[in-house]
Amino acid sequence: MKIFNVVPAVTGRYDGRRVRLRMRQRIVTGVSGGSVFLVLLWVGHWWYAGFISALATISYIEFCSMKGIRFSRPQALIGLCLMWLLLLTGMADQQMIGPGWFLDSPDNILAGMILFLVFMVLSRNRLQVDEAAYLFLGSLYIGYGFSYMIQARMIVDGFIWSLLALVVTWVNDTGAYFTGKRWGKRKLWPSVSPNKTVEGSLGGIFLSVLVSGLFGLLYPELGVFSTVLFIGFLVSVVGQVGDLVESALKRTTGVKDSGSLLPGHGGILDRFDSLLLVFPVLYLIQLI
Repeated sequence: MKIFNVVPAVTGRYDGRRVRLRMRQRIVTGVSGGSVFLVLLWVGHWWYAGFISALATISYIEFCSMKGIRFSRPQALIGLCLMWLLLLTGMADQQMIGPGWFLDSPDNILAGMILFLVFMVLSRNRLQVDEAAYLFLGSLYIGYGFSYMIQARMIVDGFIWSLLALVVTWVNDTGAYFTGKRWGKRKLWPSVSPNKTVEGSLGGIFLSVLVSGLFGLLYPELGVFSTVLFIGFLVSVVGQVGDLVESALKRTTGVKDSGSLLPGHGGILDRFDSLLLVFPVLYLIQLI
């Protein structure tokens, strides 16, 4: 009978070590990666834009691999070109590069759509409409998200606004995780992300508003204090929705992580999913 008691104990110790190892990996990766990101954010201009563009490219490759699409396939390259057109359009809008007829919006989106439709015909229907739609959506999702991340840095006080969005998002993720682990009982959206709880979500929002309040006190150039609090609240809520969006994508494609580039975190998309929705929403409220 003792053998039946030993196996669960050994398994429990093994699972505990695995959890601790993953947590250490998350901390090391988060601190080192976050430090590099913050330094390049502070430097700004082409250093930051180049870094974000590289992240966008890796994210698109991960997006393709999530559905088992080889990056070397023509339809994947069409999507990559569309994504880069969105990045370049944003840079042209911020006068980082000169304007060109091929960078105008929404001509870039229209050109990408036409290329996908034409290739469906040329491929003799080997490119199915669902795959074309997936790649087209991915180009817009990743292209716009990272484009507005670049543009946010180029506006007046862009460093502070970008730092606010980044820190609030990171605090939101951390607060939601630990609050959910400690007090989480009610599932937030189990059909999409079974581990997220209502209590964790509220904890993340509370800490996000608190941190945005500190930003409002430390950086009066951000404007009216109540407005900064509202933006912190908005970033927190939108960031959580962005996280759920990527969870829905992963559930649809049947993968656990978008990639394995970041130990303990998964892929680039796993780490930037919240921000890919936060910065476009900040654009829509005319902050960017």
